[in-house]
Amino acid sequence: MLTSAPLWLWLVFISIVLLALFVDFVVLKKQGAHEVSVPEAVKWSAIWVALSLAFNGFLWWAYQQDQGTAVANTKALEFLTGYLIEKSLAVDNIFVFLMIFTYFAVPPAYQKRVLMMGIIGAIVLRTVMILVGGWLISQFHWVLYLFGAFLLLTGIKMWWAADKEPDLEGNPALKFLRKVMPVSKHFDGEKFWTVQNGVKIATPLLLVVALVGFTDVIFAVDSIPAIYAITSDPFIVLTSNIFAILGLRAMYFLLAAMAAKFHLLSYGLAVILVFIGTKMMLIDIYKIPVVVSLGVVIGILAVTMIWSVKTAPKIGASKTAG
Repeated sequence: MLTSAPLWLWLVFISIVLLALFVDFVVLKKQGAHEVSVPEAVKWSAIWVALSLAFNGFLWWAYQQDQGTAVANTKALEFLTGYLIEKSLAVDNIFVFLMIFTYFAVPPAYQKRVLMMGIIGAIVLRTVMILVGGWLISQFHWVLYLFGAFLLLTGIKMWWAADKEPDLEGNPALKFLRKVMPVSKHFDGEKFWTVQNGVKIATPLLLVVALVGFTDVIFAVDSIPAIYAITSDPFIVLTSNIFAILGLRAMYFLLAAMAAKFHLLSYGLAVILVFIGTKMMLIDIYKIPVVVSLGVVIGILAVTMIWSVKTAPKIGASKTAG
């Protein structure tokens, strides 16, 4: 598992992530349970994006000092492309979170804690999966073709299912959880366990956390191979992945407020996955430059979002028609 990053750069990255999580937890604890407003979500989204871009600038400087400008430019571009891909794929993840919260009627004030726990779980899970994936690729080159085919099929499946309503009631994870543990019908604040008739049972919030964790696993399986199409350096894969996840909580509350405006985004994400899968499968025939990949991803997202806004159903018109 080859990485060009020196040990001190790994330590700086780990320190930044731990510090960011500590600050996030402190802010979360001070605020308590409350509904996140759109201005607050915009502010924190901007902070997380700025932190990610600042790290990319620091990463460029570190590589430039250690290995020269050419390598620094390549690594910074790989990070930016990987970050954008992971951030884009996180959007689909967010829409699933929104569906889960809506299904269980989770009060907005309690959603912050669930998302924070989901982020911690995602960081641990993806770190393990990225390191294992990096080792597999270094030992078995053909795994890249397997990843590529998987992304290609996933993109086609995502396109096909874009207009269909997800069936949460038929979710096997939810069925399993309901079988193995008794669950109360009502929330008990932000508690995961409550007592009814002298018996300790789970609250619906515990089921929500479990489903969010299960969703993290599913989306990690999709997104991690996608970034290995950009670079095989585990350091770039891990850093771009983790920085994309750190801003997930603020991004959720921002997108949840405007979900209807980006109703075509799933189609764009499907095209991105097909493109990345194809790029990975062609890697030994023709290696598509990172700058081209970045341009394609930005172009697809821009077209999809603009078209979504233009074709978004007008609330006023729908009310009049009704």
